[in-house]
Amino acid sequence: MKRILTFLAALALPLSLLGQTLSQEDYVRRYNNLTERVGAAGVGVETLLDKWAADYPDDLQQLLARFSFCFTKAQTTNVIQLAQDRYLGREPLIPMTDSLGRKANYFEDNVYDDEQFGLALEAMDRAIALNPDRLDLRLLRADALIAYEKESPDMALASLKALVDENFQRHPAWTHESLEKVDDEVFKAFMQDYCFTFFRLGTDSSAEAFKGLTEHMLTRWKDDPMLLDNLGSYWLVSKKDYKKARKYYDQVLKKHPDDITAIRNGLLLARRAKDVKLEKKYLAMMAQYGETEVDRKSAGARLEALNQKK
Repeated sequence: MKRILTFLAALALPLSLLGQTLSQEDYVRRYNNLTERVGAAGVGVETLLDKWAADYPDDLQQLLARFSFCFTKAQTTNVIQLAQDRYLGREPLIPMTDSLGRKANYFEDNVYDDEQFGLALEAMDRAIALNPDRLDLRLLRADALIAYEKESPDMALASLKALVDENFQRHPAWTHESLEKVDDEVFKAFMQDYCFTFFRLGTDSSAEAFKGLTEHMLTRWKDDPMLLDNLGSYWLVSKKDYKKARKYYDQVLKKHPDDITAIRNGLLLARRAKDVKLEKKYLAMMAQYGETEVDRKSAGARLEALNQKK
């Protein structure tokens, strides 16, 4: 009976403890089952990751799991009170005012442990070194840096600038886990998304990152209307320098008279500057090139009303 119980106990042990290495697929399955129950950094995950890394140190799924574990473990979520309407582009969890009517809004804020975040980047950098043409890995790294740096995305900006340069110098055949094809336009669209991520953060440093990435992209995609519109928005919104903003919008409209972004922002600029003559100029463009019939008719009606004023 004792021998039977010993045999049954042995069957219950993990295969790795019996001298047999689990397959990569087995590790993935065990990892997914475990994290479903306890989360990306829950009890037992690190032990599994250590065994997985020992057996398959260069397995991409293992490295991504390690990144997820360290990045999640690095985060502590707090609630902070601020006298502003938005924080890092987000609306408050609880909008409030104090007894004197002053704003006292509550926002969610993540604080990161430097050591754990460093380990997360170490795992991601190893994954990228082994899979240099996986664009989704580069983007995941940039997302992590933006989350970590918050209002001052200096490292994220440097990383994205280097990625733009690599795209043009090395001409990699980029792949992406979720996309069948990544061509130059798709790559540029991803970089533009980061421009607006910086813009939406709403801080002085993030505005400079928005401008910096846009200007760097313009060295590669010269005279691109979308990027010139970006610079117009920087001067219009961040600096309130209407003269400089108008220069970029008019540069776009000279070659692309139907560029709706330049037209809309030019119209906004004219109204903020209270320049009726300039407003008429952009209203005429909107009446001709507006995206919808409502836009075109509204612009035409407004233009007619202004023209009737003495």
